[in-house]
Amino acid sequence: MPVRATGSARTELIADTALALLAERGMRGLTHRAVDEAAGLPPGSTSNHARTRQALLEAAVRRQAERDSDVLTPSELPGPAADRDSLVTGLALALHRFLTGDAHRDLLLSRYELALEATRRPELRTYYDASGAQFREPLTALMAAAGSKDPERHTLSLVAWCDGMMFSCVAGSYHAAAPTLDELRAGVGELLRGMLDGDG
Repeated sequence: MPVRATGSARTELIADTALALLAERGMRGLTHRAVDEAAGLPPGSTSNHARTRQALLEAAVRRQAERDSDVLTPSELPGPAADRDSLVTGLALALHRFLTGDAHRDLLLSRYELALEATRRPELRTYYDASGAQFREPLTALMAAAGSKDPERHTLSLVAWCDGMMFSCVAGSYHAAAPTLDELRAGVGELLRGMLDGDG
């Protein structure tokens, strides 16, 4: 299932506005009318592009995946042949980008709202999972290249650690201050050493 939107600028505006509303107001604040008003569009514009709430949520998930991918820039994430140090640095840089800057932090909040909604909507769950696969699968390949003997299990551990770090520092008890880049690099390095050096 494709996760990249290729529609018009208005479609992109609607999806971006939906994500902004999710971050600001939560799922209850996301309505077709609210998107029209926040985006400065004529009434009914959002309904013309996404007739149902499910369609609006799918558009938001597609745009979320695009914008998450923009944060994970190629210059920061290593290629498939990268060594462990490159993987540590790339992941630390990506985490640091998400945790610094209001726009990136809001992007995490909209992601959490969509993830929770996907637990209540089976039809959205499949769509949401397909968008997440574009990040998980390359990371599994990187873990294998780094020497993991169980790359899928180690990817789960790594993703869970990264997700936990981001949630704690954006919405949890550590929200007041983001870790420095050096602290994130140290944390990722410790995690990878524990998984890969003890991978007997």
